[in-house]
Amino acid sequence: MTVDGGPRVELDWAGTHRYAAPVVRPRDVAHLQEVVRGATAVRALGTRHTFNGLADSPGVLLDLTALADRVDVRPDGTVVVTAGTTFGALARELHRQGRALHNLGSLPHISVGGAVATGTHGSGDRAGALATAVRGFTLVGPDGELRTVTGDDVAAQAVALGSIGVVTELVLATEPTYDVRQDVYRGAATAEVHEAFGAGDSVSAFTRWDGTADLWVKTRLPAEVPDELLGAPRDPVSRDRITDEIVGNVTPQGGLPGPWHERLPHFRHDATPSNGDEIQSEFFVDRADAAAAIAAVAGVGDRIREHLVVSELRTVAADALWLSMAHGRDSLAVHFTWRRTAGAREVAVPLVSEVLSAVGARPHWGKAHTVRDVAAVVPRLAEARALFDALDPDRVFSSPQVEALGVRSPG
Repeated sequence: MTVDGGPRVELDWAGTHRYAAPVVRPRDVAHLQEVVRGATAVRALGTRHTFNGLADSPGVLLDLTALADRVDVRPDGTVVVTAGTTFGALARELHRQGRALHNLGSLPHISVGGAVATGTHGSGDRAGALATAVRGFTLVGPDGELRTVTGDDVAAQAVALGSIGVVTELVLATEPTYDVRQDVYRGAATAEVHEAFGAGDSVSAFTRWDGTADLWVKTRLPAEVPDELLGAPRDPVSRDRITDEIVGNVTPQGGLPGPWHERLPHFRHDATPSNGDEIQSEFFVDRADAAAAIAAVAGVGDRIREHLVVSELRTVAADALWLSMAHGRDSLAVHFTWRRTAGAREVAVPLVSEVLSAVGARPHWGKAHTVRDVAAVVPRLAEARALFDALDPDRVFSSPQVEALGVRSPG
C-alpha cells in the first residue's frame, strides 16, 4: 500500500497493522529460495487479510502475490494452484474448466495459501474449512530447499500459520461445477438463528445484536426454497448491501441462479470487500453451545453496538486438521466487523473475547482478540508446536507473534 505524498509504507489491507520488516517480492520460486537461504528470519505475505500482525517478521517478509498465478486441473480432478493466487482467480478458472471447490469464504479476494495456513473457512453444516480441500502442498523449508507434504502429514501441517516454511503451491480437491441461488430472509429473531443453519448449503446470519438478523441462504440447484424462515419473509429483490456501511459490493440475491463462485462469497471479486476500513474478530464455539454463545453476545449487545459495523454467524463442519479452529467439533463461528477505532480495540474486542471464552471459544488465528490462553482451547497445539520446532530448529519461520499464540516455542 502506498501512502499518497509519502514513502512506501507496508500495511495490511485495512490499514490496521504496519509491517515492521522489509518486503521482498520474489520474481520466481528460485528467487524465493535464494532469499530464504540468505535470511535468519522469514515470513510470507499473501493478500494481507489479517488483523493482528500474525504475518509480520523480525527479519524479511516475502510477498507471494508477485509470483505468477498457476491453476492446473489434473486428470484425477485435483487442481494445482500457486499459494499467492486469490480464490476469486482460482474459482473463475476452475469454473471455466467445468470444476468447482466444495466451498468459498465470504471474500474471494484472499490468497489460497494464506487462507489455508490460518484455517479460514466458508459456511455450511456439512462444509469443512477451506483447508479440508488440501491434498498436498509444496513449501520452501528453512534450508531453502523445496519439500512436498502429502498424506497424513497434511492434517498436521496444512494449518501452520506460516511457521514451518513458505508454501509455494497447493493441491486441492475439486468437484464438477454447480449453480447456486442466494436468498435473504429479513427480520429473524437473533436468539433463534442457530435453528436455521441447515436451511441451505451455506447459511449466514447478519446482525447488529439488536434482536433481529437477516438470514443469507445459499442453496445448490436444483432446489426449492421456502417463502419464510423462522418467521422472516424471503426478500424477492436483490439488494446490493449488507448494512448502510457495506453497500455496492455484494453478490446477487433474490433467488437469481448463478455459478457457485458468484454466489457462495458475500462479496464480488471486482469490488472492495466489506467496508475496507475495519477491524475483524472471530470466535469458534462448539455447535452444541451455539444458543449459549449467541445469548452471551446478545447480553453485551448494547455495550458493543456503537463500535460494530455488523456481526455474522455461520457454521463450519468438524475436521481433523490439527490447528483448525473447527478441529474435532462442528462449530458456530461468531464474526465481528468493527469500526477502526480505539473503542473497538480497547472495549469491544476484549469484551466479546471474555464472554465467548466463557463458552469455550477458539479465536481465529488471523483476527483481533484478547483470549489469554489459546493453548487451553486448541487440543493439539502442544503436538503441533513440537512438530514445528523440529521441522524448523533454527527458527527461521518463527516470530514473536506465533510464539505469543503458542504455535512456536519461545526463542
